[in-house]
Amino acid sequence: MSDETLTEERPAPERIDDVVIRFAGDSGDGMQLAGTQFTASSALFGNDLATLPNFPAEIRAPAGTIPGVSSFQVHIADWDILTPGDNPDCLVAMNPAALKAHLHDLVKGGLLIINADAFDDRNLAKAGYDTNPIEDGSLDAYRMLTAPMEELTKEAVKDSGVKGRATLRSKNFFALGLMSWIYQRPVEPVMDWVKSKFGEDSPVTNANISALKAGYNYGITTEAFQHTFEIQPAELPAGEYTNIVGNTATAWGLMAAAEKAKLPLYIGSYPITPATTILEELARHKNFGVKTFQAEDEIAGIGTALGAAFAGRLAITTTSGPGLALKSETLSLALMIELPMVVVDIQRGGPSTGLPTKVEQSDLLFAMYGRHGESPLPIVSTTTPSDAFDAAFEAARIALKYMTPVILLTDGYIATSSEPWALPDLDTYPDISVPFASHDEADGPFLPYERDPETMARPWAIPGQPGLEHRVGGLEKDSTTGNVSYDPDNHEAMTHTRAAKIARIQADIPDVEVHGEGDELLVLGWGSTFGAIRTAVNRVRKNGRPVAHAHIRHVNPFPANLGDVLTQYKTVLVPEVNTGQLARLIRAEYLVPTVSFNRIQGQPMRAREVEAKINELLDGEAGE
Repeated sequence: MSDETLTEERPAPERIDDVVIRFAGDSGDGMQLAGTQFTASSALFGNDLATLPNFPAEIRAPAGTIPGVSSFQVHIADWDILTPGDNPDCLVAMNPAALKAHLHDLVKGGLLIINADAFDDRNLAKAGYDTNPIEDGSLDAYRMLTAPMEELTKEAVKDSGVKGRATLRSKNFFALGLMSWIYQRPVEPVMDWVKSKFGEDSPVTNANISALKAGYNYGITTEAFQHTFEIQPAELPAGEYTNIVGNTATAWGLMAAAEKAKLPLYIGSYPITPATTILEELARHKNFGVKTFQAEDEIAGIGTALGAAFAGRLAITTTSGPGLALKSETLSLALMIELPMVVVDIQRGGPSTGLPTKVEQSDLLFAMYGRHGESPLPIVSTTTPSDAFDAAFEAARIALKYMTPVILLTDGYIATSSEPWALPDLDTYPDISVPFASHDEADGPFLPYERDPETMARPWAIPGQPGLEHRVGGLEKDSTTGNVSYDPDNHEAMTHTRAAKIARIQADIPDVEVHGEGDELLVLGWGSTFGAIRTAVNRVRKNGRPVAHAHIRHVNPFPANLGDVLTQYKTVLVPEVNTGQLARLIRAEYLVPTVSFNRIQGQPMRAREVEAKINELLDGEAGE
């Protein structure tokens, strides 16, 4: 078997239309890498897919323990899918802790692939097992297949140049090769990636490729692994596709916005999970004129971004919940002096440090009200990893057109997950450039708060330009001259003016769209619950039951038709990964009763849970 091709007599695989696979092991076992490469091979093969990485917050949690387990779930299909799946059909458990942490999610009768070498007395005790589950019959409800992955990996890499305990670092590639055999994935793309990553003929390259081949060959030659599966490519709309992670899509959307605004892009950010990779991605693109600054703290990050906005840049700062709290004072300053800036908040479990690597839609009310004084801001939300591109572009468009900071809400699930993305035609995206202020001194003094009659935006005056001298700062300004003003009537007028400018955005955003029919039940969502809600609604509709779905991108201001849509339904169900924050806003704004369905477990919303709640409401088994 050569590097270029793999040939063997394959038994006829079982044709299936989708499968959910979860790789799980110690945080040092390389499960994220194995899952990512399995995903990449599936994307190249043409499957539709969705992923869900899940890893500890600690840099190195205790090896072999349940808190140290890292996992990567991928859903691949020959049809258009919207979620990474509720429960895995196949679980790869690299040690006892991984088995114990994830077995409860595996569907009954599901495929269980176990690294038998890790199930020794020491690891069993760390995971809390009194007996070996491989031998005690507790796994009889599953189709269990075991392989001595560590022993076979050592044998495979013995001539690679890698020595000592480092030989076991390639066992994730053994597992990847075995799974590639079982699910008929091409391994050539993985080998190409290894060579590009580690060098054409380095010891690490040789070890990883040898382990990959050993795993694949083990599947070929071992009778227990002769039942294989085949998933055909999905029939996706024509176009050029790439597999994209949510944070990468966000970064690219901001770059596209800068190009269409004809402005340099500046990002000032402090590293924080799970937002850091946006900064890292943008740092790779200095050739597009992107300026990146890794600040010493959150306050410095947004401070430099505000300075960049003052200097005429498309200014960005990224953060997560704790960082948004620290940025709130400077965000209020940006609102007061009316400068365009995008604050990307990758929500995670809280409060405080909370669950840094887990998902939660926990910052909606903070984004709405987390500033002192009367300080409304536009809020845009992201629905899927690929949608992050358009959401980022839209946030930048609003910021520039209306001279205001904008909060872009995404979350840890969107940030780290991936899906196929059809590369867009950038010629179809609008020009979002805005003119800088100019002034003829013959017209009198420059008035920095003289507003555009359509948008109510003030002029963007670049400092250092003759005739455009003006004052900025946190003190209240006169409504036209920009001079400091303590006049009560002026403060009230400026407060209403700033709010009216944000409210005017409502006429510049699309109406909310409704998917489905009937007037019995509307499922209303925002953000990353989109896939779970739409999947659940489609399942219920397929069973002939009337239910509709509407999803909100613009959370502030709401779409103009939202109130009319809500009043058409007897019941409005609002699933959220929080305690009901959108539901509170809907009730306050429209006086419409809602039924909340909430999950706060650090995991994305599951379609089957939403489906069950929909059926419960349609059956009349639950009230408001």
